[in-house]
Amino acid sequence: MTNAPESKDAVKKVLDENDVDFIFASFTEVRGKSSAKLVPSSQLDNLFSNGAGFAGYAAGEIGQGPHSPDIEVIPDPRTLRVVPWKRGLAHVIGDARVDGEEWPYCPRTILRKQTERARDLGYVFKIGFEAEFTLVDFDENGRLMVADRLDNWPKPCYDVKGLTRQYDFVTRLSQYVTQLGWENYAVDHEDANGQFECNVTFSDAMETADRSVFFRYMTETVAQEYGVIATFMPKPFTDNTGNGFHYTMSLWDAERDINLFEDPDDPRGLGLSTLGYQFAAGILEHAPGYMAMVNPTVNSYKRMKAGTESVRTWVPVAVTYGGNNRTQMLRVARVGAIEDRTPDFSGSPYLGFTAALAAGLDGIERELDPGEPNTSNLYDVPPQVLEERGIQMLPHNLMESVHHLRKDEVLRRAFGKVPVDGTYGEPTDRTEDFVDYYARMKMDEYHEIADMVTDQEVRRYLQFP
Repeated sequence: MTNAPESKDAVKKVLDENDVDFIFASFTEVRGKSSAKLVPSSQLDNLFSNGAGFAGYAAGEIGQGPHSPDIEVIPDPRTLRVVPWKRGLAHVIGDARVDGEEWPYCPRTILRKQTERARDLGYVFKIGFEAEFTLVDFDENGRLMVADRLDNWPKPCYDVKGLTRQYDFVTRLSQYVTQLGWENYAVDHEDANGQFECNVTFSDAMETADRSVFFRYMTETVAQEYGVIATFMPKPFTDNTGNGFHYTMSLWDAERDINLFEDPDDPRGLGLSTLGYQFAAGILEHAPGYMAMVNPTVNSYKRMKAGTESVRTWVPVAVTYGGNNRTQMLRVARVGAIEDRTPDFSGSPYLGFTAALAAGLDGIERELDPGEPNTSNLYDVPPQVLEERGIQMLPHNLMESVHHLRKDEVLRRAFGKVPVDGTYGEPTDRTEDFVDYYARMKMDEYHEIADMVTDQEVRRYLQFP
């Protein structure tokens, strides 16, 4: 929506003009899952006054137990989207609240506090995203496969025939993005079989996070109408390039709306200002712990492999930055913007954006310098040579990144404190860092999957040696 409504009355006007009968009132929990209630538009006044009620424990990870009071979600009117593919339906997003107060576990609330801190410093954090997804299905034996059986080229990136076979779906998706006022500037067939990418122009961090949540919902839902599954899973196939969710970031002057990362006279030749280099240095400084937020699943780290000489995976492997060089973690491909190629879309964009902003601001406050840009093809540099050059490798698994997150005091402060119940669920005055709650949750996830006996293990070890 080009001109987002700012009030309940403005929302009502949009609903009336578009003959909307129902509204999805939505929020996302810590893992990134979206939950919603379907509310008749006739109940708009009640929705804005009292919110949509949820049993938070049933919805997912949001810091609640079965004994906890309801979560209330009062919509942010600026998030209103008239759903393009379903007549009479709209969608809004809100923060989770409990007893009328902010709920510190809510990812959207966490991001809002960090963007407010940036604004107090005179900055607006703007970010765009490149969302990669794969169209898949199950074969007659229940095995996952690429939905398009003809999409089997060894190097299918930009394949015009593969893109043409999915023309109806991808053009419909592009039209919806444009209809929503987000300006899709390209769709392409990506590097893996069945993989596509939709590029969306930047906005402020909260707007972009809200857009990305709706985009994921829209892509998955519309794909089902074509009888296929759109997955954003980081690594759905062992032998194919994985799905990323790249961030393109900049800081703007809060008063003058000027890109503060832009410097055409940059002596390093990348078009980046001193402030931009400091922000990049902050991301690099906090990269090991930061990854627990932007690569938040066990599967994430199966994507984060350099690949072989014949099969590249287009992901970073080391804590570096450079110019228009896709083997770097941070890529400065155009004046005034920093692309992080690390993130995937298996978690919450609100938490990922919070981590990126907190790390970048720390780089600015400490006036960090990332050094000279790296120009190497890092896929061809052996790990021991990287070590000799003083280049740090990125974490290899979720357990490693969570370990670094626990030690990162800057990220601890950024994510704040959350309330803690007593032993038997009784209210207390105790709090803990959100990071500790998140780390326990992610380590439980890590061990749950690590403890599973896989088909591969059975094949390898059943009668070994």
